[in-house]
Parts: sequence; structure tokens; C-alpha cells
Amino acid sequence: MSKYESRLFINGDLVEPSKGNTFPLLNPATNELVANIPIAEEDDIDKAVAAAEKAQPGWARLPARKRAAIIRKFAALMDENKHKLSELDSICMGKPLHDGLGDVQEACDITNYFAGLVEIADGETSLNSPDSLNISMRQPFGVVASIIPWNFPTMIWCHDVVPASGAGNAVILKTSEKAPLSGVLLAQLAYQAGFPPGIINVVSGPGQTGALLSAHMRIRKISFTGSTGTGRAIMQAAAKSNLKTVSLELGGKSPLLVFDDADLEATAAAAVKSVTFNSGQVCTASSRLYVQKTAADQFKRLVSQLMLNLRLGDPRTTNTDMGPQADSKQAAAVARYLEAGLQDGQALVGGKRALDAGENFIHPTIFSNIPDKSKLDMEEVFGPVLVLHEFDTEEEAVRRANDTEYGLYASVFTKDVSRALRVARALEAGNVGVNCTSPDGAYELPFGGWKASGIGSQKGSSAILEWTQGKSVYINHSA
Repeated sequence: MSKYESRLFINGDLVEPSKGNTFPLLNPATNELVANIPIAEEDDIDKAVAAAEKAQPGWARLPARKRAAIIRKFAALMDENKHKLSELDSICMGKPLHDGLGDVQEACDITNYFAGLVEIADGETSLNSPDSLNISMRQPFGVVASIIPWNFPTMIWCHDVVPASGAGNAVILKTSEKAPLSGVLLAQLAYQAGFPPGIINVVSGPGQTGALLSAHMRIRKISFTGSTGTGRAIMQAAAKSNLKTVSLELGGKSPLLVFDDADLEATAAAAVKSVTFNSGQVCTASSRLYVQKTAADQFKRLVSQLMLNLRLGDPRTTNTDMGPQADSKQAAAVARYLEAGLQDGQALVGGKRALDAGENFIHPTIFSNIPDKSKLDMEEVFGPVLVLHEFDTEEEAVRRANDTEYGLYASVFTKDVSRALRVARALEAGNVGVNCTSPDGAYELPFGGWKASGIGSQKGSSAILEWTQGKSVYINHSA
């Protein structure tokens, strides 16, 4: 028996899957078996929905200040268990422990921020009609669902579950098959904090389990974070079922523009961190870099040396900069992109697996002389792979940066304030960094993508309202 809890969490209880089916979860750093993860089938989803439907009306009637107090207690319990949460995510997908602790801290911070928003999620009034008082109100959907990814399991759990439940909904969350363990512990902590049974339910399983949520007729909204292809499938299932509201945070191919007046040392450090943080498994990773030709030689030397200095190894040790890819499937996918890059251009650094560190490790890589229409330049690699281009003019840089179906994050580095503002406005992305790049962001601002990078947003001052429906009420008082 595994020492890690992996059962389904439904109606306040840890339960076995109805059909007893499981799949093995392996530690990507060692390929050792961690646990057998239950597969939620249709009966399990129906039980979770039934529990959520029963609990949700009473939860929604609870005064907002009481829901907010429970959420704050949950944040405190997360903080008390931060080392355990970090350990679970590290074991599942190879995240270095120190990075995992940072994720948990952000999850605590944003949870407390959401708690404050719960009490101010209100509507509007209008006196424009002389004989009427017209009001709009915000009400929860009822039963909602969330499907989260494996790269930031604790943090994105909080991005969805906390505002959704804070708005008065009951939630069914599906963890990723690559990183399911922290989701179960978070559900237990939420129950301990005072969430009633049935308000937060956590299930696990492969894509078929997510498809059951997407097509369920009694789920009124679903949020998904992950690949663009899966996002399309979820939209189709939602349309074919009950036309549930869909929120999507999808992939990216983020450009980073470097002008010759930028602080090149600081820019190189930011660029390397962006594309190697979490082993490059970040949707906002700045994987396409455009540097002005007059600064290209110096910048290449700086960024190459920083890549070579990164230490790959055991995620549990404090001196590890980069762990493995999340599993053998992910490592193989990145390796195929490395092969494509070697065919289309040249590797300044890396370009191969880091087999000396382990089967699922990839050397941090920089490619140059890659055509703009190369597969490597157009598709999301989701690994520590940077494609470096050179440009002459601002107009050229912006045009090439925008030549993608993705629009999640973009960055510009320059000391010219006017240029920075022009370029920031011109870049087609939902998030733009000026003299900074991903993973930099602010949880008090909305986070979402343009084009094929998503629909809707997470975080920001409207996060609670995103999980509510509007209703207009017209009150005639002429009599």
C-alpha cells in the first residue's frame, strides 16, 4: 500500500472508485512507483454531482463573511502544510522543492485575496426609469467543475476552487493524471477548514474522466487549464450537452523582444529563468526570443553561459535548478522537438537529453537559425527549449512576434519608455511584461489569453464574479 493518499474525495469522504480501476503514478526523477491512482467513472461523477447539488443551496445562503472566514482558515491550513504540499507536487512531476514552496506561498496569498473579494461581489442599481428601481444581481451557477493541469497543481487548484466556492458554487475538480496527490490533500484541508461536505469534491482519472465532466448535463460551468487541443474538445462537449459556460486557459508560444538598449545581463537572466523554470513546463514560458542584431552576439554569449550553469538533478536537493520533465511521455515529446530543431537549425547550447541526470531529463537548449515557420517555432514545446531569432527594426520584431495563433504572454526589454509602451500595445497577448517576463505577474490583475490561448480569465478583482451569473430585476413602483 502506498504511503500517499490518493482516493477520491466525494461528499466529505475519501472513497474508492466505483469500479476499482487505477493507473500507476511514477516518480519522474527515479521512475519508481509512487501510488496507484483511482479512475473516476460515470457512477463516481454522478455521486459527486448529487452531493454537490444537495450541499450547494445551503452554502450559497451562508453569509459571504462566513464563507470568507472559512476560506481564510483554509489558507492558514495550507501554510501549515506547505512542506507536505510541495513534497507531493515534487514527487508527482519533478518540481524542485524550493519552487514548490513558492507555488504554495502564492496559493496562500491568492486564497486570502479571494477571501476579501467574496464580500464585495455584488451587482448594480439603476434609477434611469422614473417609475422603476432596476437592479442587477450576481448569483452562483450551482454545480461547477474544474480540470487542472500538472505543472502547478496546488496553485491552479486555488485559482479555480477558491473563487468558485467563494461565489457560492459547489465544485467538482479533476486532478491531472500526472500530479494528482496534492489535490486530495487540499480537499481534506478545505473540509477541515469548515467547507461543508459536498461543496468541494476531487476526482482523478485520465481524459475520459474529464470528458464525463465536460458533457454532464447538471454541471453549469467548467474551467479548464491545459492544452489547446483538449480545450477544443471540452468546448465541443459543452456545446453538445447543456451549453455550459466554458472558461479556458490554454497554451502559449510567448515572444520576448530584446532591443539593443536593454540591460542585456538582466534580460538574459530573465529569459533563461522564463524558459527553464519548472523545466520549461509553463504555458507562459518565453520560448521565442527576438534580439536586435546590434546586440545579438553579446546577448548570445550571456544567455548561453547562464544555460550552461544550470544544475540538473534530484528535485529534493536544495542546489538543483532544474528537475526532470513530468514523465517519460513528456520527455519523449520534448526530445522529438529537439530532433526537429537540429534538422532545421543549430543548437548553441544543449539539444539533447540529459541522460546522465536521468531518463526524463532534458538539457536546457538554445536553437538559432530556425525558420519562422518551423514546427519548433510555431508549436508549444513545453520544455526548456529557447529559439533565438535576430531582427533589425521595431516593426519587424512586432510583426514576427505576433505571427502565431497563441497570445498568452509577451515581453519587451528596452530602456526607451516610449518604445516600451508602443510595443506593449502592439503585442497580441493577454499579458505583457515590460523589462520583465514570465513567470512574473500580479494576482490582483486578470490573467487570460488572446486568440487560441484561451477564453475568460483567472485571478484579478473580478475572479469571484467570473463564477456567477447575472440577473436583472425590474421593480415597478408607480402604484
